Amino acid sequence: MKTVLEKIENLKTQQETIKLGGGAKRIEKQHASGKMTARERIERLLDPNTFIEFDQFVKHRCINFGMEKQESPGEGVVTGYGTVNGRLVFVFAQDFTVVGGSLGEMHAAKIVKVQEMALKMGAPIIGINDSGGARIQEGIDALAGYGDIFFNNTMASGVIPQISVIMGPCAGGAVYSPALTDFIYMVDKTSQMFITGPQVIKTVTGEEVSAETLGGAMTHNEISGVAHFVTANDEDCLEQIRYLLSFLPNNNLETPPRYETEDKANRMEEALNSAIADDPSIPYDMKNIIKMIVDNGEFYEAQPFFAQNIITCFARLDGKSVGIIASQPKVMAGCMDINTSDKCARFIRFCDAFNIPLVNLVDVPGFLPGTSQEYGGIIRHGAKVLYAYSEATVPKVTVITRKSYGGAYIGMCSRHLGADMVFAWPTAEIAVMGPAGAANIIFRGDAEVMEKTQKYVEEFATPYKAAERGFVDMIIEPKETRVRIIEALKMLETKSETRPAKKHGNMPL
Repeated sequence: MKTVLEKIENLKTQQETIKLGGGAKRIEKQHASGKMTARERIERLLDPNTFIEFDQFVKHRCINFGMEKQESPGEGVVTGYGTVNGRLVFVFAQDFTVVGGSLGEMHAAKIVKVQEMALKMGAPIIGINDSGGARIQEGIDALAGYGDIFFNNTMASGVIPQISVIMGPCAGGAVYSPALTDFIYMVDKTSQMFITGPQVIKTVTGEEVSAETLGGAMTHNEISGVAHFVTANDEDCLEQIRYLLSFLPNNNLETPPRYETEDKANRMEEALNSAIADDPSIPYDMKNIIKMIVDNGEFYEAQPFFAQNIITCFARLDGKSVGIIASQPKVMAGCMDINTSDKCARFIRFCDAFNIPLVNLVDVPGFLPGTSQEYGGIIRHGAKVLYAYSEATVPKVTVITRKSYGGAYIGMCSRHLGADMVFAWPTAEIAVMGPAGAANIIFRGDAEVMEKTQKYVEEFATPYKAAERGFVDMIIEPKETRVRIIEALKMLETKSETRPAKKHGNMPL
């Protein structure tokens, strides 16, 4: 019979074996490909010495195709919890050194358990994906595992922040778990996502494409819009996740943490008074406006490479988190289109779910015209923005800096969609359409068309008509913008607003 000390030594030996994952050679191969191991990633993500692992000794039950002889330490996934900046988070990381990080019945069971614990504790969950996909030897058991994970992703949606990190391959059904979460990070050149890989595509369609072109980080950050952030390497990625979490609450019943700031709430920014040119056709960079308004000029942009005619970012005002949605006149004149509508609506709904006030900076001439937009369903996509703003009950503050025409005026969080405070700069132009175009229609054929058009532009290319109707609450000097937004958000801290009781609405998808 073994002594107590021998049993303790046996425990330590088994734990060390499990921590080695697929062994030294496979770890070396992982490092050689520019990737950290699952455990290294968790240690880098969490505060030092805070990771608590569970389910170390879980094993698969498969006896098909030689799997009964296959050892898979930790079942190819590391699960547990720890802290980020002192706050509780749950985490799982697939271990590519163990059977290629493939997902089988018990691998999935470990992920399901950590998902359920995160939901019960009301804490964010970060899932690090690095897997060859479903463990084919386990057949339907692997598929069932994916289904259970997807269901939990859906149950946790809007309750706790869910962050997916793609740090290697993520293919087939595996991609749908990240797609169901709030944010997706990808690492440039070492991560890919796709439903069907290059070989399958070549076999079925004859099309030849590399894995990187098909599903690499920039493909999904710039073209498809599936991912939200692209990072240079594993270390950069994990550091950025820690930064993102600093803007978010633990769950939907809390508010985001407040950070002390030396940037004064009553700071006036004189440069804003000259930020916009006299000629309304000259573009400017809205990111410069954001920098001048927010604390310390610091913001964290989501999807910076996708639908660049609109900006979605997190920032702080007087130390408190806000979500900013801003037209970008520098790109496509800031027009709304299919992609900006999707990007905008999803960001609005995330902020609303997690009690993050919305600040909207508006300079939008309208929705992009053209057959490609109409055939692509701009009506349906544009309606998502109207729906998301109308549904949102968090504080909503809108600042109209310049153009705000037609349906896009309504869609960019106007008073009519529930904006709590609407500010306008004196440079704002709020109208059904561009005033010069409108005048040409109204006064067509009039002998004094030029004179009347000029008078119409002078009267209607302003914020004053909207202010007369109460659709603009205050016309402000641009330099006051930071102060006025902070005042409004402070006033709105006790905002309480409900919606009609229902199972759920039918959002235009």
